[in-house]
Amino acid sequence: GPITEELLFRSAAVPLLLPPPSGSATTLLFIVPVIFGLSHVHHYYEFTLTNPRVPATAALVRSAFQFGYTTLFGAYATFLYLRTGSLVGVCAVHTFCNSMGLPQVWGRVEFPDEYLGGKKRSILWSVVYYILLVTGAVLWWKNLWVLSENETGLVAKDAFGRRA
Repeated sequence: GPITEELLFRSAAVPLLLPPPSGSATTLLFIVPVIFGLSHVHHYYEFTLTNPRVPATAALVRSAFQFGYTTLFGAYATFLYLRTGSLVGVCAVHTFCNSMGLPQVWGRVEFPDEYLGGKKRSILWSVVYYILLVTGAVLWWKNLWVLSENETGLVAKDAFGRRA
């Protein structure tokens, strides 16, 4: 689960690579997350066992997609850990992301008709959902540096090439 993964990949692997070889913490954002992403490739084997009728190429595409998003999340979690020095915070973010899953980024948001009152409401909820999704992503990006600033960080505030 998230706690075990964060103990292994953030609190154990990151300190081994400090100080960053190039002097920039950005290097760590590429090394540790790739290892984190590769640790999820075993799901290919599990998927082929539980879904023997699915073609191997489809399972491979699924596994490659999972490698991609776990590597991206690994970069984000490593960034947070380096900036805040908080393993508890990174575990909380990881747990939250696992419980929410990937956001829906296409199509109409569908609910049973008895909850929404038909197709028109479904379209309205879809518009609201996508507005909130884009707004949340923009606000997250704009506030990423401010919200991750902490005196207990593992690297200097300018370690990512950005002035504090």
